[in-house]
Amino acid sequence: MSRPAQNKALNAADILARKGSTPLVCLTAYTTPVAKLADEHCDLVLVGDSVGMVLHGLTSTLDVTLDMMTLHGRAVARGTERALMVIDMPFGSYEESPAQAFRNAARLMADTGAGAVKLEGGRHMADTIRFLTERGIPVMAHIGLTPQAVNAIGGYKVQGRGTDAARIRDDAQAVADAGAFSVVLEKVPAALADEITAQVSIPTVGIGASAGCDGQILVIDDMLGLFDAFKPKFVKRYAHLAADASTAIETYAAEVHARTFPAAEHVFTDQGPAS
Repeated sequence: MSRPAQNKALNAADILARKGSTPLVCLTAYTTPVAKLADEHCDLVLVGDSVGMVLHGLTSTLDVTLDMMTLHGRAVARGTERALMVIDMPFGSYEESPAQAFRNAARLMADTGAGAVKLEGGRHMADTIRFLTERGIPVMAHIGLTPQAVNAIGGYKVQGRGTDAARIRDDAQAVADAGAFSVVLEKVPAALADEITAQVSIPTVGIGASAGCDGQILVIDDMLGLFDAFKPKFVKRYAHLAADASTAIETYAAEVHARTFPAAEHVFTDQGPAS
């Protein structure tokens, strides 16, 4: 059953208008509680297909499905009020044709209340971006390292070094000309990211790119230290929650074994809860 789109305080036009202004604060979220925390401080909350790796234990984003994105999108929508909620289009849901992309993007937005979709690819996706935007679907582009193409590009490597910089510059201009309201630059050299930021008329959002971008985004489980299967070199840990949780669980297990955890008689009396 489709749910009505929610009125967000920020929309794609607001994000576009931030070009060259106060940097955009962006994070991923996959659950309602985390979305509520991010919404208080973020301009844009992305329901990323990284959910497959950080919550579902997949080895890449390639096995993420539309149903998975819909499930997590609905959860995040319940936790966002201020930020623009953007949802990733998963691998295989948009590459075949602009018509396929529109059908699946419309489904995602209608079923989750997202204010925009994000898709990966530069020049070769320009026609699809144009097709979507002309039909009322705001698109956030994603170039540089595109995780859904990891098998084709040979791994999670920096993109745009040396003579390859021209390709990334062309990709950025192509998605901007096609109508994207912003573009994620992932794992590209800082100097190139700065050049693209000055070149295009839409906000650039860096991840492993440059502090000079118009905004920054991180996978929230990475920056909180919750996902520790691997740590990208560009990620700063702002907390170490996986380690804290492990210590807490170890302490709890020790107390259970020692029978020192609070028993019912310590918490409740015959007259009700203990004061």
